[in-house]
Amino acid sequence: MEYFTSQTVDLSYDQAIKKVTDLLKEEGFGVLTEIDVKDTLKEKLDVEFKKYKILGACNPNFAHKALQAEDKIGVMLPCNVIVEEHEDGTVEVSAVNPVASMQAVSNDGLQPIAVEVRKRLEKVISNL
Repeated sequence: MEYFTSQTVDLSYDQAIKKVTDLLKEEGFGVLTEIDVKDTLKEKLDVEFKKYKILGACNPNFAHKALQAEDKIGVMLPCNVIVEEHEDGTVEVSAVNPVASMQAVSNDGLQPIAVEVRKRLEKVISNL
């Protein structure tokens, strides 16, 4: 099972960030965190890296349900979505597959939640 779903998009890096953020909102997700990996690696290690941003997306309703089913599930939240610009200039957007990541947790109550979140994240990626 793949741990992510991904799509190359015909958008600039900044356009892709805006578009995926808007599509996440349509599916009930907010972006709680944004980590600019390129800037962070430059600042902390003085190394060059491609444009790469991690968006920490959260759907409050599903997060609440997951926390009710498993109180330590917070270690796996939020759902990460990445936007990266490859060396050839193409932009790719990827989202975690929560069904794959939840396999590590022995709690059958999480399965339907993870399946629904995966559907919504896959819809975001396919609508790019």
